[in-house]
This record gives sequence, structure tokens and C-alpha cells, in this order.
Amino acid sequence: MKKGWKHAFHIDDPDSINPTETQKKAIDKLCRGIIRRGLTTPAIIGVEMGRPLNYIGSQTMHFFTPLIAAFLPTESWGAMAEFLEHRGSVDWIRNRIEELEQEMDEPKKQEKPKS
Repeated sequence: MKKGWKHAFHIDDPDSINPTETQKKAIDKLCRGIIRRGLTTPAIIGVEMGRPLNYIGSQTMHFFTPLIAAFLPTESWGAMAEFLEHRGSVDWIRNRIEELEQEMDEPKKQEKPKS
């Protein structure tokens, strides 16, 4: 009986999460859209506020997949839903938004002439 309870309350290390290629493409597409629209700060606040509900959100996405499939291709949708099931997904998404924002800002900073 002790063996059955050994991992009952196991929590994955948030730093150990690594998305698949499909998940990474879907996340990058979402993050780049957020940055392009200038919604970085509201997106980070929203992601952080939704942290306790990321698993419930992923299950809700799975639930609505048949409905969404009627209007959109669901490969990216399913990849995001699977990624959000992991505990460290919120941190990974927040860090990715910040990384991509820095990458997109670097060319703009280099183009500005110094006076």
C-alpha cells in the first residue's frame, strides 16, 4: 500500500518542462501576435493571473476541441491544450514572451540613429 501512495502528491519541477516542436510553434505564433499588437504587459498579467487555473483551462480547451474544429485547424489548439496541462507551462510562456519581445526590439534599437 505504501508504494501506491509514494507518488500520489508528486509535483513536476517547473524547470523541467520542454515543449514539443508543434507546441513550440503554436506558442511562438501566439506570443509573436501578442507582441506585434503591443499587448505584452496585459498578456503577462493575464497569464500570471490564470496560473492557478492553467490545468482547468487546458481541459476546457480539450472539451471545446470538436466545436473549434468546425472553424479552425486544431493542431495548434491541441498542442497548446496539452502544453497547458503541465505545471511549469505558465512560467515557460511568460519567459518566451519576454525573450521574443527582446529579440523583436533589438533590430528597432539598432535602426535608431544616435545623435
